[in-house]
Amino acid sequence: MSLSKLIKVKGREESAAEEARTRDPWWKGAVIYQIYPRSFADSNDDGIGDLPGITERLDHVAALGADAIWISPFFTSPMLDFGYDVAEFRNVDPIFGTLEDFDALVAKAHELGLKVIIDQVYSHSSDQHRWFIESRSSRDNEKADYYVWADPRPDGTPPNNWQSIFGGPAWTWDARRGQYYFHNFLKQQPDLNLHNPKVQDELLDVARFWLDRGADGFRIDAVLHMFHDAELRDNPPASDPGKPRARSHDFQDNVYNQAGPGTFTFVKRLRTLMDEYGAIFSVAEVGGSGTEAFQKKCTQDGDRLNSSYGFEFLYAKQLTPRVVCDALARWPGGEGEGWPTWAFENHDAPRAVSRWTTPENADAFNRLKMLLFMCLRGNAILYQGEELGLTQVDIPYEKLRDPEAIANWPATLSRDGVRTPMPWEKGSPHAGFSKAEPWLPLGPDHPAMAVSEQEGREGSLLEWTRRVIALRKEHEALLVGDLAECEAGDALLTFQRRGEHESLLCAFNIGEDDVAFTLPEGAEILSSCGTIRDDGLGPFAALVARLPE
Repeated sequence: MSLSKLIKVKGREESAAEEARTRDPWWKGAVIYQIYPRSFADSNDDGIGDLPGITERLDHVAALGADAIWISPFFTSPMLDFGYDVAEFRNVDPIFGTLEDFDALVAKAHELGLKVIIDQVYSHSSDQHRWFIESRSSRDNEKADYYVWADPRPDGTPPNNWQSIFGGPAWTWDARRGQYYFHNFLKQQPDLNLHNPKVQDELLDVARFWLDRGADGFRIDAVLHMFHDAELRDNPPASDPGKPRARSHDFQDNVYNQAGPGTFTFVKRLRTLMDEYGAIFSVAEVGGSGTEAFQKKCTQDGDRLNSSYGFEFLYAKQLTPRVVCDALARWPGGEGEGWPTWAFENHDAPRAVSRWTTPENADAFNRLKMLLFMCLRGNAILYQGEELGLTQVDIPYEKLRDPEAIANWPATLSRDGVRTPMPWEKGSPHAGFSKAEPWLPLGPDHPAMAVSEQEGREGSLLEWTRRVIALRKEHEALLVGDLAECEAGDALLTFQRRGEHESLLCAFNIGEDDVAFTLPEGAEILSSCGTIRDDGLGPFAALVARLPE
């Protein structure tokens, strides 16, 4: 390709990318930075991160090139499940700050060009919520049916065989009502009864409260668990003989305690409300195996949620070409289909670098992983510290805070190991997170990966992350283009992203040995990492190339 033609193509593609950002909603193709508030930045030195700490550090997120932040729950809570047990949906827990602190955070984020997405927990509340306190007081109070109550069987046992995700029966006896209440999670997290239209109305009012305060979207927690089977039918035994059985929940096919059809009516109501506020973003969290069809139904036809993400990568033991192609194939871009969102790490899943490679290969692998992430069709949720290459921390039993890990020790992996404090400054106490002892210990290798050690350093993962996010934004094909020809070899992964004015070839060697690969004649490499040869890719090498017209 001649230089003059190259300049013409590049200019045209940059215009196409700018046009896509103007034409499409801001969230399509967005890079969303997840913040776990307990562990991001502590402004008052009590060892726990808070909203003012987030506000002080937002420049770091903006400098990455992210489009938005997603903040995990910061609402009033007894913190038995660290914020996912909400005792007041319309307020900030004092450990995180105040509503005024939230307003200041939103203002600073918007000033920096960042959208603000917050969690909404609609499937359950804390047992300390005023709704539950009233609901359990009698069978005929105003909120008697706000939660899922059922009489015992004649022998006094629970009404059916449903099991909690955290282990043990999903029913707890309450002597005040003389009934059992249902909880998919901790017994202190009773499930809300969304079959009751009044409960739906209450939750929509909660959504409106945060939208009125400037929230730009919601990540909807545990969407799979919002609607149960109203007939309370027993779940069948697990049909997969090879299914791991670390918890009692794993011995069943969870057919009736989740994924009720009422979900889709409710998310339509939520979408209608959100549409009143313009280009507001909604993304469903849908975990568990065999939930692909449910994810699709949550987002189809343009009148439900905008996007959904599952755990295809979050719990994958290895990153292989087949894992990637299979995940991408679930969202081919058909008529009426929603838009996918991907995450390699989050507050519930172990650090990807510790799952998918060895310490010796971590640096090279992290670069490949980040480039791959920015080439996937869909949104990308980057978890705090992922841009630094943070590893999973081994938390000793006596320092565990995760209720699931404590209950099922040692059969389930603690979520605490991915929730450890963010390292900001290597030479400061607790790596600049706080002057006080943090609520969880820092990883021993994390101070050396601190922002201060990588900022402005050529070749650091932080600087590489900024480069590949910028690459994504410069090319319409990567932002919103189609995906084609995903091919999975033993170690070689290739696929194309096709925009209106260009087609890009993305190639990745997800292995420790060289692989044969020949770049098509006339292709121009736009970005690469690792060793690129005329006839192959070195270990953990990757590239994005513009294909000739």
